[in-house]
Formats: sequence, structure tokens, C-alpha cells
Amino acid sequence: MTAEVLTTIDRRAEQRKVLAGTVVGTTIEWYDFFIYAQAAGAVFAALYFAPAGETVGQIVAWASLGISFLFRPLGAIVAGHLGDRLGRKRMLVLTLILMGLATALIGVLPTYAQIGIAAPVLLVLLRVMQGFSAGGEWGGAALMSVEHAPANKRGFFGAYPQIGVPLGMILATATMWVITTVLSEADFLAWGWRIPFLFSIVLILVGYFIRRAVEESPIFKELQERKGESSAPLKILFMKNAKEVILAALIFIANNAAGYLLIAFFSAYATRPEADGGLGLERPPVLLATTLASFGWLAFTLYGGIISDRIGRVRTFQIGYVLLGIWAIPMWFLIDTGDITLYFIALFVMTIGLGLSYGPQAALYSEMFPADIRYSGVSIGYAIGAIFGGAFAPMIADLVFKSTGQSWTIGVYILGVTIISLIAVSLVKETKGVPLNTRSNDVIPQ
Repeated sequence: MTAEVLTTIDRRAEQRKVLAGTVVGTTIEWYDFFIYAQAAGAVFAALYFAPAGETVGQIVAWASLGISFLFRPLGAIVAGHLGDRLGRKRMLVLTLILMGLATALIGVLPTYAQIGIAAPVLLVLLRVMQGFSAGGEWGGAALMSVEHAPANKRGFFGAYPQIGVPLGMILATATMWVITTVLSEADFLAWGWRIPFLFSIVLILVGYFIRRAVEESPIFKELQERKGESSAPLKILFMKNAKEVILAALIFIANNAAGYLLIAFFSAYATRPEADGGLGLERPPVLLATTLASFGWLAFTLYGGIISDRIGRVRTFQIGYVLLGIWAIPMWFLIDTGDITLYFIALFVMTIGLGLSYGPQAALYSEMFPADIRYSGVSIGYAIGAIFGGAFAPMIADLVFKSTGQSWTIGVYILGVTIISLIAVSLVKETKGVPLNTRSNDVIPQ
């Protein structure tokens, strides 16, 4: 073989390792995150927030889910700053370990009945640790995939860390489904819910060794060779790209809000007793239907990345958000039938809009920021969007439903944030094909 052919083979082999590293690592990170979301809807109100009462305890459990989002920007700032100066790969490994450690510790955390007020305090602190880790995880995974990609396949490569989210949800929900099917409700509440948290230890070891084998981003290597890493990436980011950070945040809020309803709220609402305003469905079939619907999220996310390489990132986002907005209210009338098949259809159709407005995100965000401040820009924009999007979406949905008594009004809330995100992405000039190796000084000369 010629040297050129060997180089091409080596490059493709490295690209496969990068895609495997980003999707496996991101899947594990989001498995950890979603296991908490599942448990917040199923057990945490009774085990950690019982003194608040059943109704208030559930709202507080949802709030504990959202609190970690407030610390995502801090994680994004720290990981983004270090990632722009020290490299993408180091941050990917560090965030994976931090997330896994927090998740495993939740699996052995005593309950309120055992240690009193220290239990919910420690639970919230570990949740904060999860949020800090997640704040830096996505940006690193997104950049590693996009910066290794050929120019005409950035959307496709960038979709790999994105599909880690539905894969993480599939893994988390399927794990919960198996456990709730095998165990009685009493055993699940007593100790079975801890198994998915402890299982994270095995997943973290797998993800660690895969990510360790991935080469550093070629764009970051080029910056080092050009001595182009910024000495103060955050300062430069907010001086020159504050508009892009704000737009990135606004673009994400609708997808993240709707996504967290799929992740956490729908199953809790479906399994809640009818006397408490729920549908009174059995937990195992609801978890199975949610798991199967998540395959739609996976497929349409990957497809969204692929078609964004053809029609553009902005157009793909717009199609996704229009579909999500159209379906936001009608889906509740299917869900409220209490028929598990219609419940599945409602969630599956929703994943079409979710996927198309999530698949192109890594490519769009990476192309919006110069290389030397890119990690900081994409991570902070993503983290802020998550605060205003999914952080308290399940809690807001619960409060909206309790105040109106009509589930479809939750759809009005989702429609509202979808309109905001649709306007925001429409304000972005199409980024497909822009060079990724520009620096902040190249864009706006000092």
C-alpha cells in the first residue's frame, strides 16, 4: 500500500475511535444523569423528602433534579477554560470519572429514615456534583467529534455525542424496567432502586478505557503548534462572542425542556395514582413504552445530523422545532386515554421534532465559535440553555398541571419555549462549511 492509502486508513481508524469514544462516554454520562431523573419521579420523594408531605415532597424531588443545572455553567466554565488551554481529551476523561463517582455514591446513600436531614442534603450535594460534571462533558464530546470530522460530515460526526443522550435514556429506562419487573414494589423501594446507580461503576470503567485511547482533537493540536491557545479564553469569549453564547442558550431551551419531560415527567405522570391526578398505569409497561419511544429519539437525532450536512444546520433545527410545536398540545390527548399503545405513539411522534432539533447541535455550536474559545463557548451556551430549559421543566409541568387540572396546558408551556428557540435559531446565519481553525483574533482583529 502507498503511504497515502495507509494514512487514509489510519485516519479513518482514528475517526472510528473518536466516534466510539464520544458516543460511549456520553451514553454513560447521561445514563448516570437519567437514572437520577427516573429515581426522582419514582422514589426520592418518599425516601429523602418525606417530611415535606407526598405532594410537596415530589415537587422538592423535581427541584433537586433541577438544582444541578444551576451548577452546569460552573462546570462549563472550568472545563471550558481548561479544555481551551490543556486540551479536549483530558476534560472528557475527568468529567466521566466525576459523574460516575457521584452516581455510585448516591447508590449507597442512607435515607432520611436512617440519618435524618443529612440524607437529602448529601443527595443534593451529589446531584450538584453530577451537574458540575455534565456542564463540561457535552462540550468536550461535541468538539472531539466535530473537530475530527471531514468538512462535509460535521453534522453526521457531531450527531454521535448527541445520540449518547437517547442511548443513555434507553439504558437507564431499560435498567429500571428490568428491575421493576423482577422485583416487587416493596423490594424496589427498599433496595432495588440502588442497583442502577451502582451499575454505573462498571460503565465508567468501560468508558474510561475507551476515552483514554482517543487522540487529541486535530484542531487543538494545530492551535498548540501555532501557539494559538488563549491565555484568557473566558474574557475573550464574553468580549467578542457574547451574542453567540446567548443565542446558543436560547436555541437549546425548547429541546432540553421537552426532552426532560420525556426523560422524567411522562413516566411519573403515567404511573401516579389516579387519586393524585395521574393515570394509574403500572410502572413496567410505562417504562417499556418510554424505552421503545427513545429509539425514535436516537434514530431522528442521527438523521438530523445527517440531513444538516445537506440542507444546513439552521433549516434542520427549524423543521424540528416546527414539528415539536405542532405536537406539543395534541399529544396530551393521546397520553390521557390511559392506553399504553397510544401513550407510546404520543412519545414516539414527539421524538421526531426532538431528534431533528438535537442532531445538528454539536456541529452548529462548534461552527459558531472560534477554535481558541470554542470549548468555553459551546459548553457555557449549552449549560445556560439547560438551566432555562430542562432544569425545572418537570417541576414546572407538575405545577402547571396542579394549578389548571388540565394536562394539555403543559403543552402550552412547551409550545411557548419552542417558539423562543425557533426565533433564536432563525437569527443565526447558516454555519455549514465554515472553517474550524480560525481563532478569535482572526475573526475580530484587535
